Amino acid sequence: MEKKKVLLLFGTRPEAIKMAPLIPEFQKFARIIDLKICITAQHRHMLDQVLRFFDIEVDFDLNLMKPGQNLHSLTSDIIQETKKIYEIFQPDLVLVHGDTTTSMAAALSAFYLGIPVAHVEAGLRTFNKKSPFPEELNRNITGRIADYHFAPTIESKNNLLDERIDPSKIEITGNTVIDALLLGLNKIKDQKPDSIKLLIDTLPFNRPFILVTGHRRENFGEGFVSICKALHTISQSLDADIIYPVHLNPNVQDPVFKYLSNNPAIFLIEPQPYEAFIWLMNQSKLIITDSGGVQEEAPSLGKPVLVMRDTTERPEAVSAGTVILVGTDYEKIVTETISLFQNEKKYEQMSKLSNPYGDGNASKRIVNFIVNELN
Repeated sequence: MEKKKVLLLFGTRPEAIKMAPLIPEFQKFARIIDLKICITAQHRHMLDQVLRFFDIEVDFDLNLMKPGQNLHSLTSDIIQETKKIYEIFQPDLVLVHGDTTTSMAAALSAFYLGIPVAHVEAGLRTFNKKSPFPEELNRNITGRIADYHFAPTIESKNNLLDERIDPSKIEITGNTVIDALLLGLNKIKDQKPDSIKLLIDTLPFNRPFILVTGHRRENFGEGFVSICKALHTISQSLDADIIYPVHLNPNVQDPVFKYLSNNPAIFLIEPQPYEAFIWLMNQSKLIITDSGGVQEEAPSLGKPVLVMRDTTERPEAVSAGTVILVGTDYEKIVTETISLFQNEKKYEQMSKLSNPYGDGNASKRIVNFIVNELN
């Protein structure tokens, strides 16, 4: 039997994390599946950290990241350069993930060549094309192109059904981010990497701490100013520290360092490798974030999450009660954070809720579906 060719394609750190658990599952079918990995390197440095941690060997590296890149040039470059890879490898199926410019442009490039596309983490919607920007529209476009849709939840499947996607092409799988989290925690369980040892050596960890992340475009400007002022107030109101790995984007760094750099209870650190970040999540009291992935991961660790967004394409977590939407509203961020610290019953209820995003077997379900479809 001639092997079927599958190309796993991604370009950012979050995609790499969520695609990583698929690789060992595909390798179980090496007799019938020829798997190749292609990266656009839309994000270079942070992507490389994940590749090293999960021991991912890349077959095609487009290395597209440029200083000051914009969405127009990036989209054009991805379409042009993936076309070359498709013509070389001639895959029977291209797998893309989520809502990035890489996923949207690579899917469109495959479509132009008549190559089937599978969409991992399909069907998430905010129904507002400008929030998050440009991710919501990227996800919608990829969903229209895709031939197979791996929806993490029943809600995301229903969104696809409302868009008249063929039900036989949709599979509810859970989210592969949970698979990656469990793999990652297992890798650092017995031997702490240097990145974690460095955190232990340089941060106090003698009080409970809040872990903060933020990078969304829609929060740039006044949104981040409001967030910073809220974090300053929280640091003055609680017997707790704040650890904030600060995104490299100047739109994030400028307000964060302006308003928070002289606060002795707030530790502004560099963006962390994946293994160090999941260790920080596991050690934290609670998490304040605008990240989609953290909304999915934290419930598996029993960590309440305050989401600094007005809308979320992950409403399951809101419905389940594992996250609370606070937007960039100063009062909401301060009030909800202090409430979770002071109301033990509320904290315990949130931390003990089950994760709506899966059981750690999403990758197995996805690969089994693909193998059955291709053969």
